[in-house]
Amino acid sequence: MFAVDKKHFTHVISRQSVVGFSFIIFCLLMAVSPFSWGSTSEPSYSLSVNVSDLRNSKGVVLFSLYNKEGSIPDEHYTNTYRQQQVKIEAGHASVTFENLPKGRYAINILHDENQDQAIDKGFFLPTEGVGFSHYMSIGLQNRPNFKKASFMLDSDLTKQVKIIYF
Repeated sequence: MFAVDKKHFTHVISRQSVVGFSFIIFCLLMAVSPFSWGSTSEPSYSLSVNVSDLRNSKGVVLFSLYNKEGSIPDEHYTNTYRQQQVKIEAGHASVTFENLPKGRYAINILHDENQDQAIDKGFFLPTEGVGFSHYMSIGLQNRPNFKKASFMLDSDLTKQVKIIYF
């Protein structure tokens, strides 16, 4: 009925196999390519932090962001996740941390009047203003820690931190 040329049939089969195999390889490469990474990435958020009632406009405000249990207190700022330094304007300073993944964070601020990026102390107490998220006062019975200062970031957020002078 039909005459099949064996040479032609083999050529068609092998050509279809190569095209099909190439298509599979192409799809696999696209799945792991950098272009596909953006579509499956985790969402990111911004965190704005404000501090007001600074006692003067000397120096800068050091905003430190933490994301791990046990990371604060951090007197020498060695455990920070991110940190920004901002000039003071009329007794107020603010900063925005961008592209933060969902998670628990805590904020520490320092009114660094002499700009040495360290907490200056008198008789055991800071001589410059300090503040932590969720803290209205700091004392022997109310020492800063990550658990109490932390909050969940799962949307864009603005936080006000109280500055404390001793």
